[in-house]
Amino acid sequence: MKKYCKQFILPSVRCMDWAEKSAVERAPVWCSVDLRDGNQALVEPMDLQTKIEFFKLLVKIGFKEIEVGFPAASDTEYAFLRALIEGGLIPPDVTVQVLTQARAHIIKKTFEAIEGAENVIVHVYNSTSVAQREQVFRKSREQIKKIAVDGAKLLKELTERAEKNYRFEYSPESFTGTEPEYALEVCNAVLGVWQPTAERKAIVNLPATVENAMPHVYAQQVEYLHKNLIGRENVVLSLHPHNDRGCGVAAAEFGLLAGADRVEGTLFGNGERTGNCDLVTLAMNMFSQGIDPKLDFSDMPAVTEKYRAFTGMEISPRQPYAGELVFAAFSGSHQDAIAKGMHYRAEQGLTEWSVPYLPIDPKDVGREYDSDVIRINSQSGKGGVGYVLEQAYGLKLPSAMKEEMSYCAKRVSDKTHKELKAPELLKIFEENFVLPRNRFEVGEVHYKQENGITATVEIVKGQTRAVVEAEGNGRLDAVSNAFKKHFGISYTLTGYEQHALASGSYAQALTCVGAEKDGKIYWGAGRHSDIIRSSVCALVSALNNYFKEEENKNLFV
Repeated sequence: MKKYCKQFILPSVRCMDWAEKSAVERAPVWCSVDLRDGNQALVEPMDLQTKIEFFKLLVKIGFKEIEVGFPAASDTEYAFLRALIEGGLIPPDVTVQVLTQARAHIIKKTFEAIEGAENVIVHVYNSTSVAQREQVFRKSREQIKKIAVDGAKLLKELTERAEKNYRFEYSPESFTGTEPEYALEVCNAVLGVWQPTAERKAIVNLPATVENAMPHVYAQQVEYLHKNLIGRENVVLSLHPHNDRGCGVAAAEFGLLAGADRVEGTLFGNGERTGNCDLVTLAMNMFSQGIDPKLDFSDMPAVTEKYRAFTGMEISPRQPYAGELVFAAFSGSHQDAIAKGMHYRAEQGLTEWSVPYLPIDPKDVGREYDSDVIRINSQSGKGGVGYVLEQAYGLKLPSAMKEEMSYCAKRVSDKTHKELKAPELLKIFEENFVLPRNRFEVGEVHYKQENGITATVEIVKGQTRAVVEAEGNGRLDAVSNAFKKHFGISYTLTGYEQHALASGSYAQALTCVGAEKDGKIYWGAGRHSDIIRSSVCALVSALNNYFKEEENKNLFV
């Protein structure tokens, strides 16, 4: 006999209209349940002051409906709500939501807690699933429905007695384990009590209290209620997915396609067991498709920092949109594609985002290209190394030189077993291509122009100095010929590139030069305010790299 079996029930009629839609077209009404669902899932629940600070963060992000707790459950929950109300901390455009079981004494305690507040949603629930009815409550379908109806009646009575316009929400807890036709029957019975209007809509919330099926099953269940609720035009259909199967976000997206108007969830999916629907991911998925989610995550690092401080929870480095490494590319091919994509975007003046491997622009969530996107380790390639040096320091290296530089970086990363930051890459570049001078150096260089260019070059090796004269078709060519004459070698200048590093009176030129000998290119770089001197320095470094490799030939005797 199988131990596990299907615990979901599909509607008796086909509900697949949602499958014909390709995307969610507008943001839903958002309701954060961080201060209730999220808080009760913490090993150490938040204290009063922390909950107040978290509430302020949620308001700043843009939530207009915030479930602040279960005020009848504990003194802290009750005190928190009273602090919000008495401290005038609830903005006029924000509605607080309070949760209560469909039990008379708990409902009455909840109404005491909300006294003095204007914008309130009273959220009442009772469980309707087969498993809960049979195993926990041991009640019939009629008895379970009566609990819901009695709770709905008491909410209406106490609201009228308080002369308020509190809004009502009903949740058939464990909706996904309930027969859809029965869930509809209970919800319609509750709506029959409340008689919602266009000015005062009721909320019917459909919790996947335990996610027990694939997202398309939830969508069919949601669509069934969407099509059959009485007075649907006066009902806000809400979703409350959990994440037991790891599909909470997908279930919410499918549920919105199926007709839902509203989503309850938490930042980063915090909640009991495997958590709630992650509203950050859900909202940013919409953002990535050009839909304004009406929530502001433009400073994601600040949000994640506060979330960690408030909850004591960690955020995975691979958490979509928010994790430390979600935009990071270590792979050489990925880095090369991103770098080329960024250059193409700049060249073409593109406004729409289509950079390879980056679903959104990291800057839109407060991240930086040089520190968050192209990350350098032993897996990185020339594209990434070159991109970081260019972005951080304006160093534009020839393609073949980028490859050589990437090998230098890989060797260091492989040896140290760590990631390399931009300053470390600059140090590697300078040590390998700018500063090699221990074989020979150049002192003064003078030029004379007649039929061609004649260079008089002072070559310094330790304590030995030699002055060599040679002609060329340009200044660098003349200096190069002097080196060839003095050292008795032959090579070809290749890969010459030069550009300015800065503007103004302190501008420097960076020159990259390759000396090709026997099919191999030895690279050097030079920086100087004088472009000719910069070129000479680059060639000196390139030849020093060659001589370093050829020391065994005793060239300096």
